[in-house]
Amino acid sequence: MKGILFAILGGVFITLQGVANARISQDIGTWQTATLTQLTGFLTAFLLLLLFRDGRWQAYRQVKPLYLTGGAFAAFIIFSNVTAIQHIGVTMTISALLIAQLSLTFLIDSNGWFGFDKQKMRLPHFIGIGMMILGVLILRA
Repeated sequence: MKGILFAILGGVFITLQGVANARISQDIGTWQTATLTQLTGFLTAFLLLLLFRDGRWQAYRQVKPLYLTGGAFAAFIIFSNVTAIQHIGVTMTISALLIAQLSLTFLIDSNGWFGFDKQKMRLPHFIGIGMMILGVLILRA
């Protein structure tokens, strides 16, 4: 249940961030917005780190260098979301984003990429993604 709650919160905050960033970018530009968002995100995460002090900093040396670049993806995520929201609106952007996320995670799970165990994908998985795509097409109409 805790995982579902955090997933819902994550979805809410991704949507709110996308809307706020789209509005900000109209005034200052998209890459400026991405920079500001990254800065405020860093400061917030750093403050929370100081408050909760969970985890071990020394363990970062055990992380593969490729994975340490994950935060850099956020700049492209912000730019893509802002640009998409400005062109197709919030609902279509989030819908397409979710389909893209699910499709990629489907490939990651089914192929065992990034060190994850391979998951067998069954017909209900394909039907679910198909229904999401159909839903987006219906929303678009």
